Amino acid sequence: MSLTPKDLTSLLSVLSEDVTNHSTFETIGQTFQSLLSKCDVFSIGLSITTLLQHHDLIPEDTQKLSALFLLYELYRDEHILHNPFVPIFLKILNPSKEGPKLSAKSKHEMNSSAVCWPKLSFREKYFISQLITNPALRLELIKQTPKQVLNTEIPSDKSYDISALSMSLSERQSELPFTSKAGVPTILADPDNRPGLVIENESESKENLLETMFCGPNPKCEQVFKPEMVRIPPPLHISQDELVWLFPSEINELKLCWDASMCISNTVGVEAKRLMSKAFKGSLTIAQQQQLLSELEADPKLTYHLGLTPAKLPELVENNPLIAIEVLLILMQSSQISEYLSVLVNMEMSVHSMEVVNRLTTAVDLPTEFMHLYISNCIQTCETIKDRYMQNRLVRLVCVFLQSLIRNKIINVQDVFIEVQAFCIEFSRIREAAALFRLLKQLDSGGEVPNAGPNSESSSPNQTQTDENSQK
Repeated sequence: MSLTPKDLTSLLSVLSEDVTNHSTFETIGQTFQSLLSKCDVFSIGLSITTLLQHHDLIPEDTQKLSALFLLYELYRDEHILHNPFVPIFLKILNPSKEGPKLSAKSKHEMNSSAVCWPKLSFREKYFISQLITNPALRLELIKQTPKQVLNTEIPSDKSYDISALSMSLSERQSELPFTSKAGVPTILADPDNRPGLVIENESESKENLLETMFCGPNPKCEQVFKPEMVRIPPPLHISQDELVWLFPSEINELKLCWDASMCISNTVGVEAKRLMSKAFKGSLTIAQQQQLLSELEADPKLTYHLGLTPAKLPELVENNPLIAIEVLLILMQSSQISEYLSVLVNMEMSVHSMEVVNRLTTAVDLPTEFMHLYISNCIQTCETIKDRYMQNRLVRLVCVFLQSLIRNKIINVQDVFIEVQAFCIEFSRIREAAALFRLLKQLDSGGEVPNAGPNSESSSPNQTQTDENSQK
């Protein structure tokens, strides 16, 4: 939304020489807010920046300082970084340093192409810097008039620092695309400010010129020249029959291609997923277990698509230990096996969990830390359980499990000797614990580990459970 001629007249009256010479910044700001309260704030800011670039429109220093104050006043209730005209403040307060000495012609060409921002004195720069960096001083600063600021002596030890504001602005502008930073305004200031120069078209009055610059549906002050994004058309494929597919001449020449596998549902793994989902909730039948195991054997990679996560492993172990064993054997080569083993070692001890661990130890080399943690977990569970019957039952299972590990030389007895010996002494009333204690003493005295066989005292945890059931 551009300015109307009435709004433009009001803006120029606020920035008139008479007002800026005798009014305080507070009065100028109040007058400005009352006259332009219904206009588009950003359009007003663009108009003020255009006035700042043309020295003949606001020639006095008090007018330029007032115009900069109004740019700040437009967004005074927001953070300074939210003011879209803050780059102008930084450009005026910290102009680029001059490089090597240039010739008069080079300087003239450089000044002609550059935007002509007003050059401020140190007094003006100090006032503007305090205004934008110290909001707490605003009420004190606006009590002055522009002339007072221009005539105030600033001590030599005073200085201003806008590096933090400049750095914050640079970080925000770095996120913008380069195309948004490219452009040249359609209105360029005349670098030749010698008196006596006239407008090229003398018949056009200053008022009409200002209305053309700031008013209308598409004012000149809001227009910029931007580089055109050239999009090269893709090259055509050079061939005689390039467009034959658009206008086929003979239907007989067209060959129909048909994909026989199209529209046929891919049932690979669907049944396996259904059985695995069922295995989490309850025991599968023997036929269902064999079907699932046969599909996993045919395609081991199917294991990664069955929905088995470390959190669901305990359910699978308790309901279908045979399936859990085969799945874990496949996952041994994956990078996530440590997560599954961590869940297995920390889950509640049971016959099925010991059977799974026992089968894994005979098939692959499990990490030593895992075995030690699992043995400690089993012993701790036996010691803390309150039910005497369940305690005796679990102790028998753990003793048979440990004998199996020792006889098959899966663990080094010396690593767990003290902990297992104390466990056997604590439960010496149980036959399996006494047998395990004798085995430990035999090994400690230098004897060899007897081979596990069908006639040996050790058996699997499932076999021990079967013996208990038969004794009942």
